[in-house]
Amino acid sequence: MSSKARPVRDITIKSDTDLQDIFKQMAASGGFESRNLSDGLEILTTMINDKHCLKFLSFVAAITSTGLRGIIADMLKNKMFDVVITTCGALDHDIARYFSNYLEGSFTLDDSELLKKNIHRLGNVLVPMDSYGPIIEEKMQQFLEAAYKSGKKEMSTADITRMIGENLGEGSFLYWAYKNNIPVVVPGIMDGGVGSQIWMFTQKHSDFKINVAADSDLLSSLIFKAKKSGALMLGGGISKHHTLWWNQYRDGLDYAVYITTAQEFDGSLSGALVREAISWGKVTQSAKQTTIHAEITTILPFLYSALLDRIK
Repeated sequence: MSSKARPVRDITIKSDTDLQDIFKQMAASGGFESRNLSDGLEILTTMINDKHCLKFLSFVAAITSTGLRGIIADMLKNKMFDVVITTCGALDHDIARYFSNYLEGSFTLDDSELLKKNIHRLGNVLVPMDSYGPIIEEKMQQFLEAAYKSGKKEMSTADITRMIGENLGEGSFLYWAYKNNIPVVVPGIMDGGVGSQIWMFTQKHSDFKINVAADSDLLSSLIFKAKKSGALMLGGGISKHHTLWWNQYRDGLDYAVYITTAQEFDGSLSGALVREAISWGKVTQSAKQTTIHAEITTILPFLYSALLDRIK
């Protein structure tokens, strides 16, 4: 133990205590995840303010079925990140919710009864079937047909997401990515509704191709010239791994904040702490980094609010 270790301080909250003061107190509270949350705010503040840093945002699809989609969209509207890496379901939910609505539900609802009512359940979010599959099919076929007629016979996933964003509007995270020229890469593009519609489109247009190697060209062009890089990773899986994987080619991330509920004892990528990535060269040894064990939709609104106040 360091001889400079600080004493644990009690947190004191009064009616006029602001969010920044709470985060500051958490840093000295000795609390378990509160310390990591406070560290995360400090790291993100430094990362966002670092003009020499290439900033990645990665996230899992499920959170875009919730109101957290608004924060994702707002972060891109505010140009806080330079690159987005996500999964196909995020595109599905962005299209579906732009043209329709999901509903509040409960984890305890009877799924057999929901099936009879033509309703999907995603945790405690209800997705009416008419608000999902048919809308994604109709819109994606329209978008792809228009792109094809304009001469586009081959597209990367970044091209696909830009095309979708161009056809949506405010409220959509893909719209703000398109508006601010922020590439959105989807390494698992075929695993979802949008991917299925791309496949369906190729049945009618056999000369239309998805070029995933072009996404690698895009990422390499950004990574290889970056003086520094950092990432906010919301949830694990392929979006987190793709972010880490590409950053090993520049000796790793200099800033990394990862929010997850997964545990590392099962050896999963989702459960792996950020510090494990140091051994792979995906995070630098001197990186400012932390893993916050928390549920994203609960934590991110407070973290984002405090971050906005720091960088305004």
